Amino acid sequence: MDVIARITDEFKLNGEHVKNIVSLLDEGNTIPFIARYRKEMTGHIDDQVLREFSDRLNYLRNIEKRKGEVVSSITEQGKMTEEIQKAIDAAETLTEVEDIYRPYKQKKKTRATIAIAKGLEPLADILLAQDVSSGTLDDLAAPFINEELGVSSVKEAVSGAEDIIAERVSDNAELRKKLRRIYLKNGEISTKIQKAEEEGAKTYEMYAEYSEPVAEIKSHRVLAINRGEDEGYLKVKVTIDEDFAIRVCEIGFVKDGSITTDCVKAAVADAYKRLIHPSIEREVRNYLTENAQEQAIKMFDVNLRPLLMQPPVKDKVTMGFDPAYRTGCKIAVVDGTGKVLDTTVVYPTPPQNKQDEAKKKLKEFIDKYSIDVISIGNGTASKESEIFVSELVKDYGGKVSYAVVNEAGASVYSGSPLAAKEFPQYDLTLRSAISIARRLQDPLAELIKIDPKAIGVGQYQHDMPPARLDEVLDGVLEDCVNSVGVDLNTASPSLLSHVAGLNSAIAENIITYREENGKFTSRKELLKVKKLGDKAFEQCAGFLRIRDGKNILDNTAVHPESYEATEKLLELFGYGEDDVRERKLTELPEKIKARGEKKTAEECGLGVPTMNDIVTELLKPGRDVRDSLPKPELRSDIMDINDLKVGMELVGTVRNVIDFGAFIDIGVHQDGLVHISEISDNYVKHPSDVLKVGQVVKVRVLSVDVSKNRIGLTMRKNR
Repeated sequence: MDVIARITDEFKLNGEHVKNIVSLLDEGNTIPFIARYRKEMTGHIDDQVLREFSDRLNYLRNIEKRKGEVVSSITEQGKMTEEIQKAIDAAETLTEVEDIYRPYKQKKKTRATIAIAKGLEPLADILLAQDVSSGTLDDLAAPFINEELGVSSVKEAVSGAEDIIAERVSDNAELRKKLRRIYLKNGEISTKIQKAEEEGAKTYEMYAEYSEPVAEIKSHRVLAINRGEDEGYLKVKVTIDEDFAIRVCEIGFVKDGSITTDCVKAAVADAYKRLIHPSIEREVRNYLTENAQEQAIKMFDVNLRPLLMQPPVKDKVTMGFDPAYRTGCKIAVVDGTGKVLDTTVVYPTPPQNKQDEAKKKLKEFIDKYSIDVISIGNGTASKESEIFVSELVKDYGGKVSYAVVNEAGASVYSGSPLAAKEFPQYDLTLRSAISIARRLQDPLAELIKIDPKAIGVGQYQHDMPPARLDEVLDGVLEDCVNSVGVDLNTASPSLLSHVAGLNSAIAENIITYREENGKFTSRKELLKVKKLGDKAFEQCAGFLRIRDGKNILDNTAVHPESYEATEKLLELFGYGEDDVRERKLTELPEKIKARGEKKTAEECGLGVPTMNDIVTELLKPGRDVRDSLPKPELRSDIMDINDLKVGMELVGTVRNVIDFGAFIDIGVHQDGLVHISEISDNYVKHPSDVLKVGQVVKVRVLSVDVSKNRIGLTMRKNR
């Protein structure tokens, strides 16, 4: 397989760009660096496509590696033929390669290997040839009776020979490929409930007597069925028409008109029932599971990205409010930079219900620290807390607002070594309140400290392959951190460790250097950091920002490798560094256009895409790409689920997007569900095509079930 040609065709890319991308990856360049600073070489491919490209490249290379191992093994056995070599060369998946290798793989003890050891392989050849039209089976089998080898009768000889034929049928790569296609196209997956008397079985009531075509089953149902099976509540089967399957197996093996034909038919039927069906059923289940897991992991990617990229609520003194019942609500006040100013605990919720006392204390805080916004965690007791806060802020006539933030993972963070290092003077509960305040101020900087699996966006995270989930989510973290950029002088080790080219050890070394030498004044100073060499500098420098540094370009995404070219570009049009600082370059794009983009880029030694990126940065040094996104919904009032009426129109925030719809926070504590069929009047293939976490949407109430705490919503206009 020509990997380059194959990947070029699959991704519909320019062949030269594909070669460049492969070369850049092989040289150890990071995906954020390639996506941002090598656009001329790649054809301007974004980081998400590059990750898919890298995954596919690794898979195809693994296939080629496995093919080499299989060829070596079969050749060493002296069984390699031109036909086998062609089949291996043509194989497009690892499954196909393993099918070809199956007959040559060293087997454990099977009925066929036992029969071969008894000297029955020649009899199997005679039976399978089916060219004997006279005489009897006894005549054919009698010579193979051998008491010493354990064959004491004609029946045992024929049975052993049929076992050998059955294994040969089962090992046929083309047959397995054909049946696999049939299972995937025409198979049916069915479930039955087990242990119905147990409480947990109720979770799987819809799967008590359930069946669905393999080709149509949705990913979330596959994962639900798998979980039910793992917990012992479901019995799961994949089936196709058995008679039809056996007839398919007979093609190429059964010939009419021989006294041995019935033996071959029996062997083929046995091969299907005993060997092929169980094996392909497992393969189909694995195929469905792997696809479902990839889809679920994709949903983590889709949901986590906008959650991390939510616009920060900058320069606001914020009160973090971590709700609770018996132990009280933990409060932390942080200034506009996230520095902790004060903490306390209040008890406005049951069972204490000390609302007056809590209101007095929090008003003291609001007045003393000029608090702008209150950030409420959405966990236990958040409904009662939000009602309390909404009453509190009314007294300030709109000067103070509040937001409900996703507190998932706050407790994980508060108990981590990182939190203990950051806030050794505070206990676990107060650290959670600090995190809740900070995740409104800068979601990316705060959420980056938490294991993405604990953030709670997506579905069935605990059923995913940990290594694959970590790989994808780490990629999301890396893409988000590098697209925003990181302040070199204030960033935490967690944030720095996700910058392209850096790791946790180098991040700690940067912090140590900062503590010993004071603030960085230049990106070049990074080269003085222990273990941060030229390659790491090349990868990370463009993503690190220095505010108020010696060079204004150090506070932009312009890479140091392009500083000289950038200065030449400015000189070309009569600008200097002060013009960049004072933002006096508004006419630069028009001047470049008048001169000619290509001509200007060539004069500066740049490619057009890189030049355009540099101009964007020069126009707004220190810009935050998140500032252009819709801001979080800040509230000053609240409703209760009992206030909802069918037909009521509301504004809500998307909290989670899943395969069958999306959950929307409409300010009543309980999120409402917009089913995929209610997202739009037009056809929606997947909810993520229309909705993103953090998006503010208009919805209408479809149904309210107070007893079950369920709210149905619609976004359709024509309903």
